[in-house]
Amino acid sequence: MRRVLERALRQAGLAIAEVFEASNGAEALDILTEQSVDLILSDVNMPRMGGLELLRQIRARRLAAGVPVVMVTTESGEESVREAIAAGAQGYIRKPFTAEQVKQRVLSLVNA
Repeated sequence: MRRVLERALRQAGLAIAEVFEASNGAEALDILTEQSVDLILSDVNMPRMGGLELLRQIRARRLAAGVPVVMVTTESGEESVREAIAAGAQGYIRKPFTAEQVKQRVLSLVNA
């Protein structure tokens, strides 16, 4: 799924210099303490630490200040989307998605 997202971002015309990947929220936090990023895409459902908890930790630790966070989810209900937005996400992408949907959700956040 991470490769599919990266490909969709490239197809959308986003200039990507480097991609950092994490298989769970705890790994993502480790990366964010060491690396500067311009965008965070996080799955809601991950082992060890899910995306919503990751988002809460990013905000609580003041990591990646000002960096847009977009949640990726298979959840069809609005509750998880509302919870993500309330926790500080700037957007969401529902799986399955198209490159055009990724473009619509992400480009305005990184080009702002």
